[in-house]
Amino acid sequence: MKKNALVAQSGGPSPVINASLQGVLDACFSYPDHIGTVYAGWHGIEGVLLEELIDMGRQPADELKRLSITPAAGAIGTCRYKLGKGQTEDFNRIIDVFQAHDIRYFFYIGGNDSMDTADKVSRLAAERGLELIVAGVPKTIDNDLGDDKFTIIDHTPGYGSAARYWAHTIQNVNEESKGMCVSEAVAVLQAMGRKAGYITAAARLADPMREMPLQLYMAESGHNLEMLAENVNRELLRSGRCIVVVNEGFDVGNMDEARDAFGHVEYGACRITASQAVVNYLNEHGIKARGQVTGQLPGVLQRSASIQASPVDRQEAYEAGKKAVRIAMEDGTGWMVTILRKPGAGYEAYYDKVRLDVVANSERFLPKDWLTADGIDVTDAFVEYAKPLIQGGWPEIELEDGLQRFARLDIRLTDKKLKAYIPQNFTHGGKNAEVTSK
Repeated sequence: MKKNALVAQSGGPSPVINASLQGVLDACFSYPDHIGTVYAGWHGIEGVLLEELIDMGRQPADELKRLSITPAAGAIGTCRYKLGKGQTEDFNRIIDVFQAHDIRYFFYIGGNDSMDTADKVSRLAAERGLELIVAGVPKTIDNDLGDDKFTIIDHTPGYGSAARYWAHTIQNVNEESKGMCVSEAVAVLQAMGRKAGYITAAARLADPMREMPLQLYMAESGHNLEMLAENVNRELLRSGRCIVVVNEGFDVGNMDEARDAFGHVEYGACRITASQAVVNYLNEHGIKARGQVTGQLPGVLQRSASIQASPVDRQEAYEAGKKAVRIAMEDGTGWMVTILRKPGAGYEAYYDKVRLDVVANSERFLPKDWLTADGIDVTDAFVEYAKPLIQGGWPEIELEDGLQRFARLDIRLTDKKLKAYIPQNFTHGGKNAEVTSK
């Protein structure tokens, strides 16, 4: 007897997250004898809790085909809703929704916290005797999922595109700097990545021959404002200009931190950002060159700029989505798709599986041997690792009247079968309410 499937997304998006979504959908539709209706949770697990589901089988086929070129998570939405200990009502509600809509397959696209949620749902379903198969699809531009030996996963879908964004951005910033350095001697940019410096490190891909006056301050470097100022002034005395990329978690002292529902610092919501603190410090203490220090904060652009999407990253994200469905069909519940790298010369990825409980809440950082001795750059070993992930031509993006044409899904929610429910972490009962803690 055919059963239904549900796919949902969680956490910050990426330029290729919808490629994974399309991969899941295409694979689900290829099993018509096993899978009936394929639902999507509107805004991730929140949509499941609120019983706000979208019938993806009723979407126009040509719109679904555009998912792979549609960035961020606007197609079906995402969320940052924390499911943890003590939320028995929420977990029971998820199981109730699955039972009410005859859902046997649950595909969750997200990072480490999302895989923890998927693992908990899989275990609870087994305890309740529900025939539910849960499979995870990795996603995070931070590339901090897995272990420091890269045996759990080599890289995560989304990282290649974020890395390419920074490579291209620094190329262009360098041209600006060469022209404006007599007036604007130092350019400071802030990259995402809370505790791990993979995105900051990707700026080096713009200049593998190390010809730019470029300094990188990864989260793992351990520098502070005084040390940064010394390094910058040393470069100014040498070349008259400097480009600085700081990790969003760079130590600038008290940032009056704002946090999301997972307890993670939301650096974009803090009263002062790392880049602004660096700009202020350098301008206030003075620099050893003519001109001023200026700052740029790309923010969410690095995780949503479709034109910078890496073709390699997009294809791997799609294949990861498809692989998740095959794993569900062949291996049962409790697995996440993983992307690994074949040994030897050249680059070739392959897809395997890892237990959700192994990857749940895992965290990795830049290997120490990928940091230079002074801590303001990365070694050639990192360049060799990351360079293959940004290859390929420009992504093929449809244009309409000069504007990018993204997927336009028909967001009509299916009829509800259960009583209304307010998730436990909705502070005011509104859909956008969210717990924030310091």
